[in-house]
Amino acid sequence: MLRVPGRSVLRSNERGLPVGTQAVQDTEYDFRQPRRIGSTTLDHAFTDLERDADGLARVVLRDPDHGAWVSLWVDARYPYLMLFSGDPLPDVHRRSLAVEPMTCPPNAFRTGDSLIRLRPGASFTSTWGIAPGRAHSR
Repeated sequence: MLRVPGRSVLRSNERGLPVGTQAVQDTEYDFRQPRRIGSTTLDHAFTDLERDADGLARVVLRDPDHGAWVSLWVDARYPYLMLFSGDPLPDVHRRSLAVEPMTCPPNAFRTGDSLIRLRPGASFTSTWGIAPGRAHSR
């Protein structure tokens, strides 16, 4: 079961370059409520992230049969999350799910979109983490 807090997904062309943003509502990319990945192929950046009361956005992957889960959380400095299900890679295909916190959208080095530029002596700080867990048995 996958939960992704993105209200929007970046659509890509055949080269994998972003060509637009689309609301996830009523699409196969709406994982705002936990659900099985199913046949959805993921190689997409999500944005417009819903954040919890603590300001963090969380992607949660849960095994409903065994109660194990893992969460990747990001602070507000990360407005994008890239998810990749590995479908085109025969040695990875559906064996794992890559989740990458991103401060800018894919192709930002070329487009400059949301790219963070630091002047000499400046700094940038952000926080992310991974939290594993297991449901308690009764």
